[in-house]
Amino acid sequence: MKTKSGAKKRFAFTGTGKIKRKHAYKSHILTKKSNKRKRNLGYTAVVDKADVKAVKDMLAC
Repeated sequence: MKTKSGAKKRFAFTGTGKIKRKHAYKSHILTKKSNKRKRNLGYTAVVDKADVKAVKDMLAC
């Protein structure tokens, strides 16, 4: 099974095997968003437990 090329650009594994992702809403219309909100959107997050199986299927692992 092939890896979805969009998924391999968007997700990465941590050292402990969790899956990292980026936050949405950080690409445009930034003027109305507060500095705190934009700063927190810049950090990575961990994929939720309910979505891990779907992401792993896309990454074919």
